Amino acid sequence: MIQTTNLTKGFGTQILFEDVTFTLGRGERIGLVGRNGSGKSTLFKILLGEELADKGDIIIPKNYRIGTLKQHLNFTEPTIIQEGMTALRGDAQFDQYKVEKMLMGLGFKISDFERSPSEFSGGYQIRLNLAKVLLEDPDCLLLDEPTNYLDIVSMRWLTKFLRNFKGEMILITHDRGFMDDVTTHTMGIWRQKLVKIPGNTEKYFEQILLEEEIHEKTRVNSEKKKKELEEFVNRFKAKASKATQAQSRMKLLEKMPDIEALAMVSTLDFEFNHKECPGKTLLEVKNLSFGYEEDLLFSNLNFTLTKGDKVAIIGKNGKGKSTLLNLIAGELTPKEGEVTRNVNLLMGHFGQTNINRLHMDNTIEEEIAAADPSLPLQRVRAICGTMMFTGDLAKKKIKVLSGGERARVLLGKLLARPTNLLLLDEPTNHLDQESVEALTMELQSYPGAVIIVTHSEGLLRDVAQSLVVFHHDKAEFIRESYDGFLKKIGWDEEEEVQEVKASEKPSRQEIKRLRSEAIIERGRELNPLKNKMEALEKKIFKLEDEQKELEKALIDLAAQGDSRKIQESSQRLGQVKKNVDNAFEELTTLTIEHDEIYQRWETKLKDLS
Repeated sequence: MIQTTNLTKGFGTQILFEDVTFTLGRGERIGLVGRNGSGKSTLFKILLGEELADKGDIIIPKNYRIGTLKQHLNFTEPTIIQEGMTALRGDAQFDQYKVEKMLMGLGFKISDFERSPSEFSGGYQIRLNLAKVLLEDPDCLLLDEPTNYLDIVSMRWLTKFLRNFKGEMILITHDRGFMDDVTTHTMGIWRQKLVKIPGNTEKYFEQILLEEEIHEKTRVNSEKKKKELEEFVNRFKAKASKATQAQSRMKLLEKMPDIEALAMVSTLDFEFNHKECPGKTLLEVKNLSFGYEEDLLFSNLNFTLTKGDKVAIIGKNGKGKSTLLNLIAGELTPKEGEVTRNVNLLMGHFGQTNINRLHMDNTIEEEIAAADPSLPLQRVRAICGTMMFTGDLAKKKIKVLSGGERARVLLGKLLARPTNLLLLDEPTNHLDQESVEALTMELQSYPGAVIIVTHSEGLLRDVAQSLVVFHHDKAEFIRESYDGFLKKIGWDEEEEVQEVKASEKPSRQEIKRLRSEAIIERGRELNPLKNKMEALEKKIFKLEDEQKELEKALIDLAAQGDSRKIQESSQRLGQVKKNVDNAFEELTTLTIEHDEIYQRWETKLKDLS
């Protein structure tokens, strides 16, 4: 558990948040939301002791272990399997099968285990760091964008892992669907304050909107009341007959608090500059193949793109998704086959290579203007504002911007350029959840065609109509929605994640520990049911005693001939009998549930015997 009280943090004159007070309760998994720059990552650093708050207190229990995903890389062992073993603690420090299972879940292959960490790309090295954090089995996880370097299969595995994680967690992610899948609560930094609720992000944003609406209605009513009081005072303060009333209203007016109108919150407002393309077909991919030397990434890929088509390229990392996008853009030459483009095709390409091609000495304003020299300065500045570079911020040079800010500049260039085909490679990685939602809505309504590489299952479901799937060692065009693909085909890799070999079964000591944990967990699940059942049994005994007394009393009342009391006792007897029946019905339901859970745990314990 973690408790914070009145945390405040700012940089110079900018206040990120103030008087932040919350408790991370036992077993809670919290999704932390807020606009980019609102202070989410800074709050993490304060909780980890990497940065100091300007004021406020944090209480963390003694020996409470917090695990967090480190972006810096510091590997000491010669192989990734040995590096993973360094994260194991106590009795588990020799359980190599746990490391193998974790690495496989995060996308490593068995053939990778003896390779050096330095041989892998930066993204896979971050995955190795994530594996080590999860293997440490901490009391609490603080995860800041853990999915940025994961593919869809690994994300689906991580979702299942975090759902079953027994400790506490605070998660920052731009992927709203992933967050809602793994969290129990949502907590947000909004207007420098913090709000925490049980439930998902939709419930959180509904509450924020409701509170803003109430604030505005209260402000309007207050202003109206003030105006009425001021008019009365001005009208009657000079009249002797109304002077007392005017004075009273003056005092009331002075006591009324000023309610400030809420400032507008900046938001990305996407509106791509679509230009109609004559003809139905935008491009054709014919027998396309690509690879390096003898190693083919894919071959014989065929599909046709027409107006309004929304195609997603999906698959595990390293299979060629971004390469295919670059081939379609004409930035690479295919090994075989061709991409035939409509002569009037206007492409807008968002990708990592494009971000690297921004002119470092240009200002943001100059870089966006370069996308379309015919744009008037007013439109260029409007696009800068849309990308949250208002006023003098648009004069900043590209070289001083963060990775996320450069991504927004590139998105701004796409808004400036006339297009009828958008090629987007992971466009959501540097956006906050509200901006991802705005981009999703714009892609849905964009009249041109879209080809997008993304690992976000939410974006896939909302936008993609067809897929290019990298699986079975090939790329295949499938005219299916993402859910249709999962239902009819699915990911083979999920079935492969990945049985531990028989020679690596848990040791006797490990089995003993697992059995002990299972018994404790069984008690946690069954004890509340037992307590309810015992309480119901006591309630039934008490009601049955009351029933007997009422039945005996009715016999006596019948002999006395007191009709009023007979009626009252009869009504009470009927209610008691109904309560007994209801209690028995509830007890039966609980008993069935108890027995089912008990049998399930008996099977598990038998497997561990």
